[in-house]
Amino acid sequence: MTVVTRFAPSPTGILHIGGARTALFNWLYARGREGRFLLRVEDTDRARSTREATRAILDGLSWLELGWDGEPVFQSSRSERHREIADTLLRTGHAYRCYCTPEELAAMRAQATAEKRAMWYDGRWRDRDPADAPAGIAPTVRIRTPVTGDTIIADSVQGTVNVANQEVDDFVILRADGTPTYMLSVVVDDHDMEVTHVIRGDDHFTNAFRQCQIYDLLGWTRPAFAHIPLIHGADGKKLSKRHGALGVDHYREAGYLPAALRNYLLRLGWARGDEEVIRTEDAIRWFDLDGVGQSAARFDLKRLDHLNSVYLRDIDDADLATELSARLSAEGLPGDPEHVVRLTRAMPDLKVRARTLNELATIARFYVLPRPLALDSKAERQLDPAAQALLRDVSEILAAADAWSSDGLETRVREYASRTDTKLGKVAQPLRAALTGATTSPPIFSVMDVLGRAETLGRIGDVID
Repeated sequence: MTVVTRFAPSPTGILHIGGARTALFNWLYARGREGRFLLRVEDTDRARSTREATRAILDGLSWLELGWDGEPVFQSSRSERHREIADTLLRTGHAYRCYCTPEELAAMRAQATAEKRAMWYDGRWRDRDPADAPAGIAPTVRIRTPVTGDTIIADSVQGTVNVANQEVDDFVILRADGTPTYMLSVVVDDHDMEVTHVIRGDDHFTNAFRQCQIYDLLGWTRPAFAHIPLIHGADGKKLSKRHGALGVDHYREAGYLPAALRNYLLRLGWARGDEEVIRTEDAIRWFDLDGVGQSAARFDLKRLDHLNSVYLRDIDDADLATELSARLSAEGLPGDPEHVVRLTRAMPDLKVRARTLNELATIARFYVLPRPLALDSKAERQLDPAAQALLRDVSEILAAADAWSSDGLETRVREYASRTDTKLGKVAQPLRAALTGATTSPPIFSVMDVLGRAETLGRIGDVID
């Protein structure tokens, strides 16, 4: 049997972090078994579904490198097939037409609200003759659910769960306007797409019992189910924007790496011993549903930051410098091939200080800023007249250096500090202010080495002239 999984988002908004994790679990399960991972866009809610949301979902999956097999299936294009199956259920007596008036349905809802329970259809048209239907009422089509026995689901995460059939009312599969409902559409689509494993959030678990009844009434083989606990915030409450859980596009724009985000999402509810950093090739080999916990995972942005910093350090310095140069150019800084060379040389000192690409761009930008540098207020305070006089002396010493290397430059500056009975920090801080425009940076002698003789002396000259 070929394993087939699917990710089926509704295009009514962004690809949020929970949806991305569901897609990842489906992708890993299929890839680890040489199966197929399909994408279905459940766009039957025409009022809320938008092209922009669809594009955001596809772009988010592509950025996460969760490639799907074949073309995306759009549920709205399959309405005729859904109605065909509804007609089949009508013909076999497993469904019937319901002619309830809006007033009758409103009364049922009001009663449910008064009794503090979910809406329950009382089955009043289950066995009535359609000839008794009131004039002007377009019927819905409802499933004739079994009234005896149990529906049993052996869920790979939740375990085996029984629900008495009498607890499931006769739910609608075709609306009065002829449009199919989610309950019908998802079953028909999963069957026709030959989905073998439905892996989704446990907010769909109650839906599974209704969907299984449709499978059973049609004589179709059910897929295996795995309902994953939802993600909560660090405080244990339902995940929201205040916990830092935003759409995948936010993490992309904030400078997180797709491999790091995949690793983080994998560890949200799935574990393999104490492994924390799990590369994608290992995740594909190791992922299985028995590693998914039954408790809600806790979203922790600090863990994501840590993982991203690990992955950031793994990137080749030249590749990272090229990415960084493009980001800085997009911010309006002048592009120059020499900047890539400079950033590549600086990268070992830079990337150990950053958690995201955005942080890296912030701390690296002084390397490519045009002269004269704009100084922040702290840097300006470092460059008082005494510091400028000191920098004149240091500039002459540096200009006389035979070789330009961090070790050689440090030796010369230390000799100067010792000869003039000046603490090294009193020399290094004005140098840092002049060369970076700030009071924090990578080691200043490494900065001078990377900038080179001409740029270093030019930046010092800018602040003492």
